[in-house]
Amino acid sequence: MQFGKQILNYQEEILQDLKELVAIPSVVGKPEPDMPFGKLPAAALQKILTRAKEMGLQTANVDNYAGHAEYGTGKDSAAVLVHIDVVPAGEGWDTDPFTTTLQGNHLYGRGVADDKGAAIVALYCLKALKDAGIQTQRRLRVIFGSGEEIASNDLKMYFKKQEMPVFAFTPDSEYGICNREKGILRLDLIVENDSTVVTSFDAGTVVNAVPCHAEATINCSTEQKEALKALVEKDSSIFSYSENENGLHISAKGLSCHAMQPQDGKNAAAHLALLLGKVFSDQELGALLTFVKNTIGLETNGNSLKVRQSDVQSGPLTLNLGILHMDNHISSAGIDIRYPVTSDGKAIAKSITATAAGYGIACKIHGISEPLFIPEDAPFIELLKEGYSHVMGENPDLYATGGGTYARELQGRGVAFGPFFPEEPDRRLHNSNENIDLTYFMKHAQICMETMYLMATKP
Repeated sequence: MQFGKQILNYQEEILQDLKELVAIPSVVGKPEPDMPFGKLPAAALQKILTRAKEMGLQTANVDNYAGHAEYGTGKDSAAVLVHIDVVPAGEGWDTDPFTTTLQGNHLYGRGVADDKGAAIVALYCLKALKDAGIQTQRRLRVIFGSGEEIASNDLKMYFKKQEMPVFAFTPDSEYGICNREKGILRLDLIVENDSTVVTSFDAGTVVNAVPCHAEATINCSTEQKEALKALVEKDSSIFSYSENENGLHISAKGLSCHAMQPQDGKNAAAHLALLLGKVFSDQELGALLTFVKNTIGLETNGNSLKVRQSDVQSGPLTLNLGILHMDNHISSAGIDIRYPVTSDGKAIAKSITATAAGYGIACKIHGISEPLFIPEDAPFIELLKEGYSHVMGENPDLYATGGGTYARELQGRGVAFGPFFPEEPDRRLHNSNENIDLTYFMKHAQICMETMYLMATKP
């Protein structure tokens, strides 16, 4: 008998609780006492844990870093890992990002797809098991993190006080089973603003997304100004300009997407930097824009930066220029690199640091997350295959991703699994209009329910 269908009985309750959770704009903010990620992620965590208590589940809150809801008995635990923090709202929404809006069969709102929808589904899977009185072989937990979007230490702090599950999955990617996650390297480039013409430059809000908008203020000669205007008018689908007392203001319009697949976006920061490079010399541009022009440009493979590489297990390195900022004092940029599972992140960082030093730019390693690689014949992979096939009638594929998920925190005991299907468009949309298709959403809910049932009951 397939247990996964039981979750369909809770659809209306799931959607109502999702609306209430989305209404909390849980973007990581300034740390406060007992709230390491600020007030709003703490409020979202407390909200979902309170709902779990109302369901009669056991709960714990580890200092507002993360918490869990638990059902069942047994010496060991298995887990589903989700997160309740979200990226900033971004620009270009057609609806209020923190008011869930149903249009046709799609529900819009920041977090509905990444990852509050999956979090509420997993919580209701526990409730369904409890309501059915299922006897368990092991305790089943849903762990809610509060700082996933900033690659924080939320789960590290959680596991300092709570046990590591014997196996787990995180519904924060795609189906089938992601048993390979590329390494993630994040770098900050910093130098004094030595440009003689660019007084300001702003692009990007987070390093793990392709910036969809960039703008710069230019103070230059009349001849250079006219040359820039001509280039803007030649490519008006991307660029626009205006003039004021501060100089010539140029804007660039791109297309945002996640940093794990920057080739699918259009980097507004890079386009604008290259435009300026057509008019100004390297000395006029300054060190940072010259570095971006010469070593990054529109490339997403690290070729000109001399870090291009690939392996058969996980594919090529990708590089994203996520943030670029210049003011009267400082020029800085944030770079996000996803590197193959057989590569060495420290060696890549060392190479870029040396190249940047040649331009007089300091390179600060903001973080290195080691790759994940779990063999296909691992017993837990077989359990996930079983849960998926019971619902879908076919075995899931195994694949690699450039995305970074909580699976990396599980010491080889877990992978990413769902909630999206390969045929769906990307619904996470870090810039605007994040949404879920309710048909696919409830299909995921059935797979999650069936898999959690097996995790709890299978010897």
